[in-house]
Amino acid sequence: MSPVVPDKIIYEHPLNERVRTLLRLEYLFHEVAYHAPRNEIWASRAAIAGLLDMTSIFSRADIKADLIKELKRHQDKLQGIDMIQGVDTERLQQILGELQKIMMDIHNLTGQIGQSLRNNEFLKSIMQRSSIPGGNCTFDLPLYHYWLEQPHELRQTQLQEWISTLKPVESAVTLILSLIRGSTRPTNEQAESGFFQRNLDSQSPAQLIRVGLPRELGLFAEISGGKHRFSVRFMEVSERERPSQTKEDISFFLNCCIL
Repeated sequence: MSPVVPDKIIYEHPLNERVRTLLRLEYLFHEVAYHAPRNEIWASRAAIAGLLDMTSIFSRADIKADLIKELKRHQDKLQGIDMIQGVDTERLQQILGELQKIMMDIHNLTGQIGQSLRNNEFLKSIMQRSSIPGGNCTFDLPLYHYWLEQPHELRQTQLQEWISTLKPVESAVTLILSLIRGSTRPTNEQAESGFFQRNLDSQSPAQLIRVGLPRELGLFAEISGGKHRFSVRFMEVSERERPSQTKEDISFFLNCCIL
């Protein structure tokens, strides 16, 4: 990954649907990993909600094929730079080995990713009520209420069993995003009157835009873009009104991640 820039907030914007899905899965894996080990019933609820969100993503797309294709793409790209002078060949071979192992782990997953979770009657009953506001209330799902009242150790064991079925996916998502984020070094850019725009090379399509903004500025970055160009607007926060674009010139760090 790119070096962490101290005292900066990083804003990311995906430039294609594949990276958008990877970022959402990464977010959900982090959410589940945070809540699952905690004792509180509400933490177990949050971990279950994250798992169900992931299974919903898996049901809408062929994530297995997409991950294998993306891992192979990175493998081919990295194999092509093996002979370039100055490349750390030891580190390169280590990454290629990781790619190959994770690719095999994804290949070895039986059926569609998340199928066992979708077929689980307990999780299915929770998912069916999740679209209703407050639908997971105790009187709606007495079995869920019963499970939540069990000792933490029992809930933890069950959660880890469900999470373990997705470990190869988590490893793939983590490695792919790490390679994308680490593919370029940040540059220092200037946004005149809070606005920045740049054209992109369609022959070397960018995957992800990353903007690093000093915390003390009290601004946030609003990024939009596609295959040909992207723009960044730096917005002032207001308690009573809608955010508005700042009129100040803003210095920020930018990564156009291409790999």
